[in-house]
Amino acid sequence: MAWNLRGRVIETCSCNMLCPCWYGVKELMVMDRGWCNTTQWYLIQGGRSAEVDLGTRTVVLTMDFPGPTLFDGNGTGRLYIDDGASAEQRRELEGIFQGKKGGAPELLGNIVANWLPTKEARIDINEGDKTTARVAGVGQVESNLLKDESGRVMTTQNVGFASFFNADGLNTQLAPSSAQWSDSELPHPMEHRSGARTTVNWRVD
Repeated sequence: MAWNLRGRVIETCSCNMLCPCWYGVKELMVMDRGWCNTTQWYLIQGGRSAEVDLGTRTVVLTMDFPGPTLFDGNGTGRLYIDDGASAEQRRELEGIFQGKKGGAPELLGNIVANWLPTKEARIDINEGDKTTARVAGVGQVESNLLKDESGRVMTTQNVGFASFFNADGLNTQLAPSSAQWSDSELPHPMEHRSGARTTVNWRVD
């Protein structure tokens, strides 16, 4: 069951900026539209699970929740794993991101009731102040760093939801988003506005 994973994360969702889930306070996590969908792009820099090297892989997690809050659960989720992954890497990554191997992602097992079949796809990410990320044949998101008048990236510090990604709740960069996506098995269209960028550092010993 032991595993570890670290990398960068690009997050987008359908709420207005900033998604209330980032505050991590259950009473505040009310979805702007009464429902929510999200994409989370994991650019894995290093990690191992069951002696399988997970470094350099990319995983895209899409989830759709009927609301009105995240913890009402009953979500629908799908994973996309980059087509360079081996069968062993796909097996371990699916187990981790569907919450079957414990650790922080175990939360997903409690709020996603319906996991759609995982798909293998080409995933391209062009990183910068304006980041464009694509899953071939499915869709893309755009993430734009939010800056103040002097050009400094706006961040939020020690917000509750950051603890899902970082044990110490490091700064999270604010990055409004948009999405063009086609998945008829998700209940709602992906019309994204909110977004953030952070890092992930997970470990189960």
